[in-house]
Amino acid sequence: MHVALIRGINVGKAKRVAMADLRALLVELGYGEPRTLLNSGNVVFEAGRESSRKVAARVEEGMAARLEVAARATVLTAADFATVVEENPLGGVADNPSRLLVAFLSEPKDRVRLQPLARQAWKPEALGLGSRAAYLWCPAGMLESPLAEAVGRVLGEATTTRNWATVTKIRALLQGLARPT
Repeated sequence: MHVALIRGINVGKAKRVAMADLRALLVELGYGEPRTLLNSGNVVFEAGRESSRKVAARVEEGMAARLEVAARATVLTAADFATVVEENPLGGVADNPSRLLVAFLSEPKDRVRLQPLARQAWKPEALGLGSRAAYLWCPAGMLESPLAEAVGRVLGEATTTRNWATVTKIRALLQGLARPT
């Protein structure tokens, strides 16, 4: 199984994409069993052994060509997504899952770009780094967060963010679709 996290769709009036259209696109691209979660570009699907990078490129190209929406796709295998969940270093600090943000990295090497931020003090906010994601505790919310702004400045389009509540819902969806081995 794979997870595609589409950046910036259905936020405000720009880049509107119906989830039924997104699921249909994945089927057209040859991917199986697409399931969407919420209306913000979270899709779980079967992509066989195709690399996450290739899947992301195909999804981005398909969205531009068929849905006329340019948006970045970050694709992780179910195992990589599970690693993101397991590596969360801020679980003991964050007491509100809607204020704990996970910035998924399009490329694991982008983690290096965040290391200078990780060395700074952000209290009452906090930043943790994993192998495929950055974890941002923003107790006053994302819109009021100097940390979220700094991470956005450093990574730009190379990341997409989900709150911890959404991350755990995606994990539950993946677990529900997992086939016994």
